[in-house]
Amino acid sequence: MKPVKVGILGLGTVGGGTVNVLKRNAAEIARRAGREIVVASASARDITKPRICDTTGIRLTTDPFGIIDDPEIDIVLELIGGAGPVKDMVLKAIANGKHVVTANKSLIALHGNEIFAKASEKGVIVAFEAAVAGGIPIIKAIREGLSGNRIQWLAGIINGTGNFILSEMREKGRDFNDVLAEAQALGYAEADPTFDVEGIDAGHKLTILASIAFGIPLQFDKVYTEGITKITRVDVEYAEQLGYRIKHLGIARQTPEGIELRVHPTLIPERRLIANVNGVMNAVLVKGDAVGPTLYYGAGAGAEPTASAVVADVIDVVRALTSDPENRVPHLAFQPEAIVDTPVLPPDRFKSAYYLRLHAEDKPGVLADVTKILADHRISIEAIIQKEPPAEETAVPIILLTQITLEKELNDAIVKIEALKTVTGKVNRIRLETLG
Repeated sequence: MKPVKVGILGLGTVGGGTVNVLKRNAAEIARRAGREIVVASASARDITKPRICDTTGIRLTTDPFGIIDDPEIDIVLELIGGAGPVKDMVLKAIANGKHVVTANKSLIALHGNEIFAKASEKGVIVAFEAAVAGGIPIIKAIREGLSGNRIQWLAGIINGTGNFILSEMREKGRDFNDVLAEAQALGYAEADPTFDVEGIDAGHKLTILASIAFGIPLQFDKVYTEGITKITRVDVEYAEQLGYRIKHLGIARQTPEGIELRVHPTLIPERRLIANVNGVMNAVLVKGDAVGPTLYYGAGAGAEPTASAVVADVIDVVRALTSDPENRVPHLAFQPEAIVDTPVLPPDRFKSAYYLRLHAEDKPGVLADVTKILADHRISIEAIIQKEPPAEETAVPIILLTQITLEKELNDAIVKIEALKTVTGKVNRIRLETLG
């Protein structure tokens, strides 16, 4: 059979890594795909710039639409990123009857519903394994490997930058801003780190995971996102003393009332495997009703780890070229007509246990006032730590762990606690998940 010709949009880190993997493993890939796969053309803003890949034999251009409109190209690899002009490129490729492979999580999270509908109309595939957790094949695991399960919940460390920061804070006792500066110097964090440290990047990825896990539309606007900028070295130390570690998790859980979609710092028991995922590594824990909990771990970013997922998608597309569209694996795991608009719960209806840290005057009855407010809101206390005040200070740090409660009740209780004249400053809270 004639070779399948691929056109790559974007020759940056992922694009260059993809070229390297396709060339280096060409024979092995052809054995698995059943046909030779050739990179015929690639686009970049500056085609004279030095690359991490060998572009010999590849037609280079600054015009991505020239590749999209080329009748010789069978598969378009969108490796530019972002959700602006890229959306038009992908839709044009689909309209031209070309299959698309992308590593673009924001594109899928924000525009996936429209893109997949257009792809279904044209009978083409849009593959996106590399959009979540880099080289970890988590999309395939949920969509195919766990397709016999009812997914109950999933929780993931799906942003390497945030995990690196929290790992350094715990292991070396460093402050957030200090580690963030190092992450930027190392290239783990952008000059503007907002997407990483405020949970937006993880929110995009969680949107995708939840959709294929529960058969719901992609709806990033309903994901609750909370960053790690308020986590202090003190919180990390107290969590350790209590037997927990703080991780920035994306959590999706199916409940009788609806689906929880949330990204936030989380206390996890230190004995859990996912609590011991450190540095820039990613991990996703998935609980299925038949299989139980399964953990997927690996590099969440980088040239060749991400290229590994991109190339796997290319192979899947090539294998499917001879099959009828209706017999292919659905884009979002469930047949398009079976996607259900299950309600996504607002944050005040989340249920979780909590870590609370507050400062109060060192006077009799203060702790009793706090615990009474919690009791009035039906919030049970699991553990309490009360520290001696620092030198020359009268405020005592108090740390409480609650049992599982409704978030609205906790929020109302915090307002009343902060109104106490004996409590100074704001109450710092972090959700707690046992992930058992």
